[in-house]
Amino acid sequence: MKVSVTYALPDRQAWLEVEVAEQATVRDAIEASGIARAFPALDLSCQKVGIFGKTVSLEARLEAGQRVEIYRPITADPQALRASADDSD
Repeated sequence: MKVSVTYALPDRQAWLEVEVAEQATVRDAIEASGIARAFPALDLSCQKVGIFGKTVSLEARLEAGQRVEIYRPITADPQALRASADDSD
């Protein structure tokens, strides 16, 4: 079955379609995509993953056509950014 795997940095993105077995997991799709070779700093032991915007485990089973997303860590505190924006109004 076909699924896609996506990962984005501020200056570089990848969206790869891969063919995986019917009972494939999120981890299987990420490994099959080879995306880790393009993004060597990718660390699945600490980065979250999801399917169509919903966080799932690496062992979640996939269905045909799904988009696996690898999320990068948050580098700024959203509350601090909001407070900063409110101060500038």
